[in-house]
Amino acid sequence: MNQPFYVKRKGDYDFLVICLYVDDMIYMGSCESLIEEFKSCMMGKFDMSDLGLPHDFLGLEVDQCADEIFVSQKKYATDLLKRFNMLHCKLMPMPMKLNEKLVVNDGTRMANGKQFRSIVGGLNCLCHTRPDIIFSVSVLSRFMHNPSLHHLGAAKRILHYGAGTMDFGIWSFKVSNFRLGGFSDSDWTGCLWDRKSTSSSVFSLGSSAISWSSNKKNVSALSSLEVEYVAVTSATC
Repeated sequence: MNQPFYVKRKGDYDFLVICLYVDDMIYMGSCESLIEEFKSCMMGKFDMSDLGLPHDFLGLEVDQCADEIFVSQKKYATDLLKRFNMLHCKLMPMPMKLNEKLVVNDGTRMANGKQFRSIVGGLNCLCHTRPDIIFSVSVLSRFMHNPSLHHLGAAKRILHYGAGTMDFGIWSFKVSNFRLGGFSDSDWTGCLWDRKSTSSSVFSLGSSAISWSSNKKNVSALSSLEVEYVAVTSATC
């Protein structure tokens, strides 16, 4: 739950942003005195411990200095590779083969469904700081019920890619041009069995990506122009 508080002072708006998950909390703001006031108020009402600057929050590793913040999941990625005995596996330059089209009945034998779902579920959690794999994971998530050996191989390929990119994450740094920017794109009838399209989008605020998604649309577009309108509309929403 994210709950912002705004306090007007001397014609400007100072603010607090509180991120709360069960009994874990991160708070930040534009005014040091406002932050201290909030902390004192909360510690007076609840039994709380002040752990200082965040270094780990819900599996996210946070490394920050005066003008930079880097958020990653290196430990989680390492544990994920260890779970499937792939920590020292061969590295791949891309999470998915270029122009690869996965289908339901691809002619290969059925894979271990439990193992496949465990890999894809673990990769979904890794997408919190890894927009570079979200498209590949989104495609694989369509085969959770009846995965084939080819689907399992595609899932393991993402792990091969992750083994060489464990240091990747989201980097934010101080910029003078603090603007909101967005990008969206879509294929056209990319899914071979229902001819539906997959749209992706990413938004950045200042120097850092803050939101990203990739999903298959519920409708079939009749033209490449229409599918672009659908992608832009979804991204805007």
